[in-house]
Amino acid sequence: QVQLVESGGGLVQAGGSLRLSCAASGRTFSSYTIGWFRQAPGKEREFVAAISWSGSSTDYADSVKGRFTISRDNAKNTVYLQMNSLKPEDTAVYYCAAPERWKYGTREFDYKYWGQGTQVTVSS
Repeated sequence: QVQLVESGGGLVQAGGSLRLSCAASGRTFSSYTIGWFRQAPGKEREFVAAISWSGSSTDYADSVKGRFTISRDNAKNTVYLQMNSLKPEDTAVYYCAAPERWKYGTREFDYKYWGQGTQVTVSS
């Protein structure tokens, strides 16, 4: 089991940057894929990015490709989401999540463990 805590959200102007962090508990962090999802008001939660347990595989939603970068530091039990060139449509609550150990996926139902979310607001 893994527990996840997001941080780094906030208010930023369009074109600005934020870096979200997902800190995990436990000694088995390096065996978990970590994904980022987001949910805007009135919308379904959607996939943003994922990184495999070793960091060798990553995936991004088309809407964030070239602007967002996911990375991980297994020594710090932390995954990062660097968000550049932010747009008002990126406004959402951002969640990090993990599936079962050694699993990889980009769909919400692939993921079992979820953080509480962090709010990102991009003003125009």
